[in-house]
Amino acid sequence: YQFYVAGRTLSAQLMIRSSDSFLGLPYNTASLAVLTQMLAQQCDLEPGEIIICTGDSHIYSNHMEQVREQLGRQPRPLPRLNILRKPDSIYDYKFEDFELLDYSPHAHIAAPVAV
Repeated sequence: YQFYVAGRTLSAQLMIRSSDSFLGLPYNTASLAVLTQMLAQQCDLEPGEIIICTGDSHIYSNHMEQVREQLGRQPRPLPRLNILRKPDSIYDYKFEDFELLDYSPHAHIAAPVAV
């Protein structure tokens, strides 16, 4: 992770050595966005951009059917994250501190995790 401040804005960059683009990258993206918003709140800053750089970014052959299904869907508006309180520390957040607004997901697409 690399975080940087420009004016009153905190942005973040994540370098990923190897990335499962279908199952892992969406989780990494959402996690970085939430972490950036939490850290910005702790520092009394506004959350800015997130940047993710991947090295070995790949789609497993047994995920191709699911990827095609995903690509055939129409994107929906992004949800908004509301953090309901500012804890004393980054380590003191609780599940109840987060509210996801305007979340309208498509149906789940099951895919096996490669090991």
